[in-house]
This record gives sequence, structure tokens and C-alpha cells, in this order.
Amino acid sequence: MRRLLVLVVLLSTLLLSGCATNKRNEALTNTLNAYGSVVRWGDFGSALQFIDPKVRDEHMPTQLEMARFDQFRVTGYDDGGGPAASGENEVRQVVAISMVNNNTQAERTVIDRQTWRYDAQTNHWWLLTGLPNLTADQ
Repeated sequence: MRRLLVLVVLLSTLLLSGCATNKRNEALTNTLNAYGSVVRWGDFGSALQFIDPKVRDEHMPTQLEMARFDQFRVTGYDDGGGPAASGENEVRQVVAISMVNNNTQAERTVIDRQTWRYDAQTNHWWLLTGLPNLTADQ
């Protein structure tokens, strides 16, 4: 009888941890899809809402930095092979964002190295690396 009880407890624990993992993975997929859509539409003001609140408060983009995003039209968003786990509650993703300068019509590609962290209490994934850096040499 005791073995049966131990087996039931062990199986219950495994099933519950599997449910938590599925919930976390589903939240990641939804978050990355939503963020990708916002960036594809060039709505970098809305993209700010995906950044971890602590990071956003410490490194809030200036009005000039936000205005720089308005100079570009996003023409492509390629997340390559998708996210790769870099810890239990962290993933990294390298995205190529193609954009055209509205003033010069010159196209360029910005490589955005994203790090996302999962907050288990809120079931939410947060972007730790901020918005793409448009001024960095690629």
C-alpha cells in the first residue's frame, strides 16, 4: 500500500510539473509571436510593453531614440530557428530585422540578440535586452 501511495505522489508530481512546463512554453510562444507582430508593424512604442519593467525603468529610451524608430519601415522579421533555452526560465533568440530608411530608401538589416526571462508568478515572459539597437554596426 505504501509503494502505491509513493507511486501516486511521484506520478502526480511529474504530471503537475509537465503542466507547468506546457503553460510556460505556451506563454513563450504567445509572447514571441505578439512581440514579432508588433515589431513587424513598426510599433516600437507598444514593443516597450514587452520589456521587463525593471529594465524599462532603468533604461527607458529617450524621445530622440524613439523618434529614430519612426525613420524606418520594417520590411522583415526573421527569428531564424526560434528561441534556444539558456537556463530553466530563460531563452535567447537572434532575430534579423530588415528595415528601410524612409528618408534615403536604403535597406539595412539589424541583428537583435534577445534574452527573455520567465516570471513564474505572473506566467509572463519579459524581454531583458530592450529594443533593437538601430545605431549599432552590424
